[in-house]
Amino acid sequence: MVPEIIFKYFPNLSETQQNRFLLLEKLYQDWNQKINVVSRKDIDELYLRHVLHSLGIAKIQQFKPGSSILDVGTGGGFPGIPLAILFPESDFTLVDAIGKKIKVVQEVVDGLELTNLKAIHSRVEDLDSQHDFIVSRAVAAMPTFVRWTKGRIKKKSEHERRNGILYLKGGDLTEELQEYATAEIFELKHYFEEAFFETKRVVYLPLKYKG
Repeated sequence: MVPEIIFKYFPNLSETQQNRFLLLEKLYQDWNQKINVVSRKDIDELYLRHVLHSLGIAKIQQFKPGSSILDVGTGGGFPGIPLAILFPESDFTLVDAIGKKIKVVQEVVDGLELTNLKAIHSRVEDLDSQHDFIVSRAVAAMPTFVRWTKGRIKKKSEHERRNGILYLKGGDLTEELQEYATAEIFELKHYFEEAFFETKRVVYLPLKYKG
C-alpha cells in the first residue's frame, strides 16, 4: 500500500507533510522488526489500515492551531501520529501503559522530526492534564473509556463542536452507547470508498455538564 491513498483524500498537504507520510512506512518497518507493535499484515497495509483510518477523525473534526489533543492507548502511535502530521500547529499527547509501544512511538516521532507531539508511558488515569479533545482507536467499550478519561477534557471549548471524545470504532455500537444520548456516529464509508471502511466509524461524545 503506497501513500498515494493519503494524498487522494488529503490533496492539499505541504511538502513537509507529504515527506513525513512517505517516511512513515520505512520507520515502522524498521522499528517493528525490533519491537513488534504492528502485525505483519497491517504493516503491509499501513497506509490504509492505520494511517488513513486515523485520519478519519480529521474528516469529522479539524483541530485549530494551539489546540490540545490527547491520544489514549495509542499503541504504535495511532491515531495520534498521523493527526499530528496533519495538524502541525496543534499539540498532541500520546499515552500508553505499555513501555515498548511508547518507545516505538518516540523513535518514529524523532525520525519524523515532529515537534508538536510528546509520548508518555503512563495510564491515562494517572495524568493530570486537560485537553480539547481525546482521540483513540477502540481500546475499550465507551463506558469504560469515559471512566478512564474523566476530568481530562477542558470545559471551555474553542471549536464550534464542543470539546469531547472522538473514538474510532467498528461493529454494533447500540448497547455501549445506549446511555449516551448526545453521542453522534459518523460512518467512514461516507468519506473513504475502500471496502475496509464499510463498518468503520467515528463516535463523537461531547463533554457532558452536570447541574
